[in-house]
Amino acid sequence: MITPALRFQLLQAARQVLEQAYAPYSRFRVGAALLTRQGGVFTGANVENASYGLTLCAERAAIAVAVAAEGPGVEIRALAVVSESQEACPPCGACRQVILEFGKKALIIFQGPDGLMEMPVEDLLPAAFCLCQKK
Repeated sequence: MITPALRFQLLQAARQVLEQAYAPYSRFRVGAALLTRQGGVFTGANVENASYGLTLCAERAAIAVAVAAEGPGVEIRALAVVSESQEACPPCGACRQVILEFGKKALIIFQGPDGLMEMPVEDLLPAAFCLCQKK
């Protein structure tokens, strides 16, 4: 669990970075902010590509920044995802798998159909594929 102050900090950081998203095709800008076990806060925004399969989600962008900063042993404690719309915006399946790789107990905060939701990534991705024994 995280404190209300940390939750607010993550949501604010995610909202700020979504302004930097590159989404000329979908116009669906997303921001993500994550908190590591070491206390670092790292952000990412979605980056689209004309070849849609090459698009990078905000969650994976934030994870890449965290790994670059803290190294391969980084552990995600919590991750917040926001979009400009009021539509539900949970992490996609690919992001859920990558989040799990770096935080098996990570708390995910996201826009649900009726407001903010939060749940552990293991609840978002039950029976997940994992070769790793860490975290």
